[in-house]
Amino acid sequence: MIGAAVVAPDATSVARPADPRSVIASARGWLGTPYHDQASVKGVGCDCLGLARGVWREVVGSETLPVPPYSRDWGEIGSREVLADSAARVMIRIDPETAGPGAVVLFRMRAGAIVKHIGILTGDDSFIHSYERLGVIEEPLTIAWRRRIVFAFLFPRPASARRQKKS
Repeated sequence: MIGAAVVAPDATSVARPADPRSVIASARGWLGTPYHDQASVKGVGCDCLGLARGVWREVVGSETLPVPPYSRDWGEIGSREVLADSAARVMIRIDPETAGPGAVVLFRMRAGAIVKHIGILTGDDSFIHSYERLGVIEEPLTIAWRRRIVFAFLFPRPASARRQKKS
């Protein structure tokens, strides 16, 4: 699935995914970055969304969606899938069952809640994420983590790479 062309939900044309090796290399470059709520600065601090935003900037380019301030309990107080809806606007949605290395996965942390955690798969059984008190780490994708995955997406190929392919 990673190498296949997929129609992005809001796009009128076929979107091609970014190279998963680039995504993983970028994410690994963030390892050791301390956890900091609402931040996205490599080596200084980020939360899980900030990690995904930072990888986006490195792999795809400028961010396309504004990120409003959010409270620490935002995932417990709403019913709208804010992360999934926003990701679907700019990323390539894929079936979580087929997600492989380089895919962005969204986790539902408890039954009945909306998704509120993001990770990037680095292998069939590993992922990188930013977690409170731990910062950006790579760890095994255990059964406990795997069963929480609800949505999966791929970063799109950078605009410059799309233009070069058309030439």
